Amino acid sequence: MNTTSKPRVLVLGAGFGGLELTTLLSETFGADIDVTLIDKSDAFVFGFSKLDVMFGHKTADAVRMPYRNFVKPGVRLLRQTVTAIDAENRRVTTDGGVHEADFLIVALGADYDFDATPGLAGANEFYTVAGAERLRDVLPTFTKGKALVGVCGAPYKCPPAPSECALMLHDYLVNRGVRGACEISFVLPLPSPVPPSPETSRALVAAFVERNIGFIPGRRIASIDNARKVAILDDGVEMQFDLFLGVPRHRVPDVVIDSGMAENGWIPVNPRTLETRYPGVYAVGDGANTGTPKAGVFAEGAARAVASDLIARLRKTGNGTQYDGFGTCYIEFGGGRIGKVEVDFFSGPKPTGTYHEPSVALRADKEVFKSSRRARWFGL
Repeated sequence: MNTTSKPRVLVLGAGFGGLELTTLLSETFGADIDVTLIDKSDAFVFGFSKLDVMFGHKTADAVRMPYRNFVKPGVRLLRQTVTAIDAENRRVTTDGGVHEADFLIVALGADYDFDATPGLAGANEFYTVAGAERLRDVLPTFTKGKALVGVCGAPYKCPPAPSECALMLHDYLVNRGVRGACEISFVLPLPSPVPPSPETSRALVAAFVERNIGFIPGRRIASIDNARKVAILDDGVEMQFDLFLGVPRHRVPDVVIDSGMAENGWIPVNPRTLETRYPGVYAVGDGANTGTPKAGVFAEGAARAVASDLIARLRKTGNGTQYDGFGTCYIEFGGGRIGKVEVDFFSGPKPTGTYHEPSVALRADKEVFKSSRRARWFGL
């Protein structure tokens, strides 16, 4: 039972969704609300920064934003690991104690299911910071042979990222003078690199052709035989590799599955309000099944919708603004150029995407995207 007069909001996960949601609540209510934000990590990292780490453009320390710099009135950020979620009673157990709330928001993101792809645990992946760091040390040793960028299942975070990896690998090998001795192939479970935007997909496929990158859409990596250096696709085709750069299958964390909130690996929600089937419980970000991509900008948009709903409820005035399913993704095309796609999932009968051709100027846009959030959330 709430023994204080302040409404208690408990947010699990300090990613894009958790950081934006708690910032908005702090801006609105200040010290008149009791917000607890829980994350097991000590720092936030933009997903796209992992490619910078992998290709040696940034160190892992340089891309970390310590949570100690997240200081907002009315918000406590606790470094704890969630061990149990009782959604019906809005009660959460962590390795630091038990937390109860009037409103619970699950924003724990997606975990990587290495066991779902036999052999992947013994191969290289670039979706974790540790994996990107390992590849940073492996890449300089790759001077000839077959490189394979392979996605093990969909949906996965940041849909353009594997395409970016293949294009950035091309540049990396060109700059080292070894591209002529290397082959690059890219296996993707999706029918095209960015399905909601045919124009963006065509531009990426053209970039692959121009750079002699073999693109195999509609197929996933089913298993890896590291001893033979072979990746087996879901249709049984085997592909040799000397360098494997993998994207693991995704699903919600075990603690969410154990809670009973998930169905088929994800948390079902009302896609416009992010409400779960449990009263007062929401899910935002990569773990929620909204029908939109698993990317930070979409988690941020979902968080704004939840914040709007909570503010309306707590003030007992009107209704919140629904999640619009709109997001902008920047795409590294190589050569210092960045493209952009603006995707709208909910305003029309089907998702649409507006493509902006790659340019050096768009790099400044991406920098603003990053720096504005660093400043807003961490004061950096």
